[in-house]
Amino acid sequence: MSGTAQERPKILLVTGGSRGIGAACALRAAREGWDVAVNYARDADAAERVAAAVREQGRRAIAVRADVGDEADVQAMFAAVDEGLGLLTGLVNNAGIVAHAQRLDAMSLERLRRMFDTNILGSFLCAREAVRRMSMLHGGFGGGIVNLSSAASRLGSPSQYVDYAASKGAIDTFTIGLARELAAEGIRVNAVRPGIIDTEIHASGGEPDRARELAPMVPMRRAGSADEVAAAVLWLLSDAASYTTGALLDVTGGR
Repeated sequence: MSGTAQERPKILLVTGGSRGIGAACALRAAREGWDVAVNYARDADAAERVAAAVREQGRRAIAVRADVGDEADVQAMFAAVDEGLGLLTGLVNNAGIVAHAQRLDAMSLERLRRMFDTNILGSFLCAREAVRRMSMLHGGFGGGIVNLSSAASRLGSPSQYVDYAASKGAIDTFTIGLARELAAEGIRVNAVRPGIIDTEIHASGGEPDRARELAPMVPMRRAGSADEVAAAVLWLLSDAASYTTGALLDVTGGR
């Protein structure tokens, strides 16, 4: 966030916050004094467990269902945050999907649309609603947006997930452009690009052991943890990063 913490509340929305990196961001945010809205698409119980863990740390929390690729869902989610916690001052655009490894010539249009609707349009829609609330141009307190990209955006993921990699390349460009668009309105926009991180997303892509199998390819010889990514995200949201906007921060173990 730009400016001083005393000027604004610390209210954060984490999309895809019921597991993995999103859940780690929500819990670390609570430790750093944020009230947190935990977004989920399907697993209400998991989201409520994360929200309960936030409350155990003395912060307010709500769990909010929304498919980030659906505009009506996104608008309803932000309205629920307005009512349940107050005026937003932070957004972690974490919700994203990966599909089974395939070459482009085997990919269906349905897969591509689902990938881009969630990973690209979802981030755009959530950022749009956040800007409408946070921008000083609209009477907001200012704040911070952190987009979750991926090292895949610069590696390309050939013969595996070129659609996922391309979606994250779009997030990199979006981050740079939006940061410059909002720099004079009290909003900083940055991205974190994780590498091989040991989370559940690999199982959803059909490769539950991917992090362990690829660890030897990482210069640090290990996979990263969700909390290591969350540490970078929360630093970018903090006053310690007050002069940082438009940054693409790799958390990759050197990969």
